[in-house]
Amino acid sequence: MSDKAKGLIAALSANIIWGFVSLIFRALINYPTELILTYRIIIAFMVTWLFIAIYKRKQLIADLKSIRFNREMPKVKFWMLLVLSGIGITGNWFAFIYVVNHINIKSGAFAYMICPLITALGGFILLKEELSRLKFFALALTTISIAILATEFFGNVLWSALIASFYATFMLIQRILKKIDRLNMLGFQLLIGLILVIPLMVFHPQAIPVDFSFWALIFVLALLFTLIPLLLSLFALGKLPSSTVGILLYINPIVAFSIAFFYFHEPIVFTQLLAYALLLVAVVVFNWKILKEIFMKKLKRKNEIDIAR
Repeated sequence: MSDKAKGLIAALSANIIWGFVSLIFRALINYPTELILTYRIIIAFMVTWLFIAIYKRKQLIADLKSIRFNREMPKVKFWMLLVLSGIGITGNWFAFIYVVNHINIKSGAFAYMICPLITALGGFILLKEELSRLKFFALALTTISIAILATEFFGNVLWSALIASFYATFMLIQRILKKIDRLNMLGFQLLIGLILVIPLMVFHPQAIPVDFSFWALIFVLALLFTLIPLLLSLFALGKLPSSTVGILLYINPIVAFSIAFFYFHEPIVFTQLLAYALLLVAVVVFNWKILKEIFMKKLKRKNEIDIAR
């Protein structure tokens, strides 16, 4: 399997997993947003650094030396970008939890419709990533889809835009800092997130929950819905352009939208169905070259096997 195919599978898996995260947030709806965020970061931070301490110590030392002696990027610039990425992912988590639990799931899903467009255009403008005519056509489809949905979600567009901007910032910076081990980078980003939530713990203290279900859900959130998809996404960013990884984010809102409608019975109208259908088409069009490559390789292998028989 090619690196591009592995990256595509990793990105798809990450976004399918993230699409189901609203189930966990809704199960924690009676707890404050900042409490969910704080313990999500704390558990993810502890697990990540425990793994780094056991399995990644040599790589961590090598990465720190690489940062120190890297002539292509000054240390100050590296750490500034890393801090910005930590702020991006932490802000994204806080805003998304709040929107899902206090507004509606569809507004959270809408945010991840805006995000890929920002990421793809950011990769094109800032990182000079190439966009073919086919990809521009896919982005045009997504723009039409967003315009359709904006008529339904206009009151919550600012929240959605905030969620999207935070995550797009995180995604784009990963492409710049791609020479560092992904797990080590995630460890530093979680450290930044922990530093950001410490003031919440100090100036807005809350009783530690004693309900077993809370801690079970937080562990599932931190491991299955945080560390695993983040690592898959970071792996994909090392194999694919950020524009491709960004456009695959559309799988996330499609899954989330389905859960909102079929499981939580949030109302739906025809224009929403039309918009999401356009999104599915846009995802296929944007990734047509990679999908065609994977399909042709499988077809070639099948023909070789048939000939061998």
